[in-house]
Amino acid sequence: MATYILTDLASDLWVEHFAIDQQGLGLPPGVRCSITKQRLRGGRRDGVDLIRVDNGNLAFTVVPTRGMGIWKAQCGGDRLGWDSPVQDGPVHPAFVNLAAQGGLGWLDGFDELLARCGLAWNGAPFTEGAALYGLHGRIANLPASYVAIHVSQDPPHEIVVEGRVEESHLFGPGIQLITRITTYPGQRGLVVRDEFVNLKDQPIDFQILYHWNFGPPFLEPGARFLAPVKTVTPRDRRAAEGIDRYGEFDGPSPGTTEQVYFFELLPGLVDPARTLAMLCNRAGDRAVVLEFRLDQLPCFTLWKNTGGSRDGYVTGLEPGTNYPNPRSFEKARGRVPSLEVNGRRVVETRLTVVTGEAAVRAVEGEIGRTQSQALAVVHQYPTEPFTAAG
Repeated sequence: MATYILTDLASDLWVEHFAIDQQGLGLPPGVRCSITKQRLRGGRRDGVDLIRVDNGNLAFTVVPTRGMGIWKAQCGGDRLGWDSPVQDGPVHPAFVNLAAQGGLGWLDGFDELLARCGLAWNGAPFTEGAALYGLHGRIANLPASYVAIHVSQDPPHEIVVEGRVEESHLFGPGIQLITRITTYPGQRGLVVRDEFVNLKDQPIDFQILYHWNFGPPFLEPGARFLAPVKTVTPRDRRAAEGIDRYGEFDGPSPGTTEQVYFFELLPGLVDPARTLAMLCNRAGDRAVVLEFRLDQLPCFTLWKNTGGSRDGYVTGLEPGTNYPNPRSFEKARGRVPSLEVNGRRVVETRLTVVTGEAAVRAVEGEIGRTQSQALAVVHQYPTEPFTAAG
């Protein structure tokens, strides 16, 4: 396997520009693949590094400057991602004040297909004593200290973007994220494998939520969300207004406010630790599918934000260790795991782009067979222990 190190603070190594194709990677003729790195200039994106991987079918852009998130992707003619009101991104973390607006400053840079939320906390803003803990934590606004590309010359020619990000401070948690984002030539998807390591000499609390965000063409009037549901609970009164249509989407509606639903999902029939969730368009001929393990990510959140097209018409499919409530609420209900001294935790999510009515129906059939294990319990109003009753 060939390795190209692009950033390594320990060795004082940093590569500003990088470009290589299948020939340079030593791959055989007929295998399409290219990898490039560039640094952006101007505006709030000044100094942001981008790594773009094109496997010949799927192209995606990783942002080492923003916690190794995935900014945008393209599969065939379909865009993966959304049109954020943050139109000058990706925004350098230096221009994001996480404490602004009562802890909502995280939204100043939010425009990714995948933004991780965590690692010491990941939900709504909260205070402990005089300290303010902002929305969704810090990891999405921390630059990577190590970045490398790995490509195997042996079939099936694995392509990996590796990154390491440290979230640590004195008198607080210290966690390292080691991520490996993997794809293969011609594949219509990718796998995000994250390992979280305790850097401190005492056990520490840990939370992670994967904020996968989709707009058109997958999100549109008549689009549907499907998953094998054990329970679904509206986060608040606003979400309760739409509980009977939680899996259906309207078109852009300026002035509409977000609706959030908390799920327990059923385990798969073949692999009892695995489950999946799908967003498909109105015609049922294109979809995005997330697969993950319930023993790693037992909680799932659906974020519906169907405001105006320029206001952020988007939905989020969000597997996590917990629901995005304030950390104290989640901890009291046993949903904040701990990393022991030198402890490690591995979490993996898989994104697949599905095209064609038959392929979409096959995924829908798998979800239906899993759902046949039990009837979904639909809570009409906010309900403990998922969210504060009301």
